[in-house]
Amino acid sequence: MTRNNLLSEKLSYNGESPTPTHLHLCTYNAEGMQRYTGENIASLEPYLGQKSIDWIQIHGLQNAAVIEDICQHFGIDFLITQDILNANHQTKIEEHERYNVIILKLLSPDGENDFIPQQLSIVQGEKFLLTFTERDSDFFNEIETAIRNNVLKIRNRQSDFLLSVLLNSVMASYMSIIVSMEDDLEDIEERLISPGSGEIPGIDDIQTHRKNYRMIKKNIFPLKEEFSKLLHTENILLHKQNRPFFSDVNDHLQFIIQTLEGCREMFPALVELYLSNNDLRMNNIMKQLTVVSTIFIPLTFLVGIWGMNFRNMPELDWQYGYLYAWGLMLLTAIAVYLYIKRKKWY
Repeated sequence: MTRNNLLSEKLSYNGESPTPTHLHLCTYNAEGMQRYTGENIASLEPYLGQKSIDWIQIHGLQNAAVIEDICQHFGIDFLITQDILNANHQTKIEEHERYNVIILKLLSPDGENDFIPQQLSIVQGEKFLLTFTERDSDFFNEIETAIRNNVLKIRNRQSDFLLSVLLNSVMASYMSIIVSMEDDLEDIEERLISPGSGEIPGIDDIQTHRKNYRMIKKNIFPLKEEFSKLLHTENILLHKQNRPFFSDVNDHLQFIIQTLEGCREMFPALVELYLSNNDLRMNNIMKQLTVVSTIFIPLTFLVGIWGMNFRNMPELDWQYGYLYAWGLMLLTAIAVYLYIKRKKWY
């Protein structure tokens, strides 16, 4: 039975990742960037700057006490801390007085066409940004490199610009997955339409993509409504000069949703094509069996005649009766085959 979280003051992580909790701090300003690691917020506190943006990546949620200390340090309330530790929390975006909260899912590849979801929680304040992930991940390494190289003058901008970059990376990941899925589905469709062009895909290929579609839809569709909470004009943590970058994130989100809708429409068509191909293959098999049966029916008739036990059968006394019987059966088989071929029944 699901526990009522409002009846307990104890925080605990309910996911399955065994990754121990550890922190990576990236603190930067116009002059440069520094990077530190630690096991808790106390070990990083000396490096937090008043005149810089502090981005703390928290990997692993096993140690709920460390997560609670981090949230208390930045003034994040108890319910949000609970949501961060809840690995099964639904996608959501919330605006609070001093910070914005975004909870969504990252998909990590597991094999050729399988993905493992892990929760990503982002808390953005005026001078800080926190990202909580269940496992170690190099997903944001490219962003750290961009900060170090001051790409697009990222070190001169506020924390909301960093938030838009993070969200853009998440959307780019989903776009890559969904575009690849669309290409695979189109390839399956092509192979089903032209079954003679190669190996015919099975229903398992379609079902794998269907499962991934449902997973992506479950995680991305709520953002369609939730994202508007970030874009309304009253959100004081999103500065006017950075709003175009969030509009770009929204454009990517709309592209993902539209592509998902296209994939959804393809699944019934692919299943119908698969079933039609099955029927066609069965018809071809039955046609081949019918042709073979048709050829052997007159042969069976001839063998039946010569297999009767009558005392006076003239063919039994012929010197070449055996060869005659074989020749007649071969000629009959060839004649029946040519007749079927001429009528284009096969």
